[in-house]
Amino acid sequence: MTSGILAVVGDLVEDVIVWHRRPVHYATDNTAAVFRTRGGSAANVGAAAAALCPVRFIGRVGDDVLADSLTAQLEDAGIDVRVQREGRTGTIVILVDETGERTMFPDRGAAAKLGPIDEEVLDGVAWLHVPFYGFTTPVSSAAIRELARVAASRGIAVSVDLSSLAVLRETGTETVRTLLADLRPDVVFANTEEAECVGLLERPIGLSIVKAGPNPVTIVSDEGMRQVSVRPVDTVADATGAGDAFAAGYIARALDGGGPEECALAGSERAAIALRTPGAV
Repeated sequence: MTSGILAVVGDLVEDVIVWHRRPVHYATDNTAAVFRTRGGSAANVGAAAAALCPVRFIGRVGDDVLADSLTAQLEDAGIDVRVQREGRTGTIVILVDETGERTMFPDRGAAAKLGPIDEEVLDGVAWLHVPFYGFTTPVSSAAIRELARVAASRGIAVSVDLSSLAVLRETGTETVRTLLADLRPDVVFANTEEAECVGLLERPIGLSIVKAGPNPVTIVSDEGMRQVSVRPVDTVADATGAGDAFAAGYIARALDGGGPEECALAGSERAAIALRTPGAV
């Protein structure tokens, strides 16, 4: 296990995962398997990385029993949990079809209202990871941007995951690029559609890591483009949290001194585990 702490800032919510293995029949009953799991992109990254490096989670949850359970799950995984508590903990309903692809209906609850963060949470931190969801409400965006600014001033590596094509489109391409240009992250994670939306393949920001499912990962920087083949996964049960697991594996390997190609392979290995299970790792 590496000595540097990975801090993740963002959402901790409950995922209600609905596996429907047949076409959905509108306005009537549909047979399904339902799972309730810990969710939230930042929490997913932290949980997937906890066996690989020290992790600190920073976020906001409700003042309720659900938050007690979710934070306890992270603590049981060895994660240092630093949360603000007020209001109602969020929930995401996730429909997963027979191919493992998921459609999400998020209600972020308290997570969307993350307030100012004491910079002492960065003590001992070597890497700060931020999913883009945190920038979608003004109060949390301001808090996270300030935390990222302080992290950069301390020499802490900062990564951003673009997280959601729908969120990027709603935010607007130029607004997203302006925000990223202001943050100047060392690493940006995206899937192919997110990268195309923001133009990362033509105009990379930091080291841009572009995932493409079973196809090679593309690493783009001002110095050029290279690809890393990933190990194929025979059966995809549920894609929920696979991108978060990739980020966890990538960052943990980077904290251990790995180069981008090694890190991409490590990320793909963690993602493969997530693809085989209901919900995130």
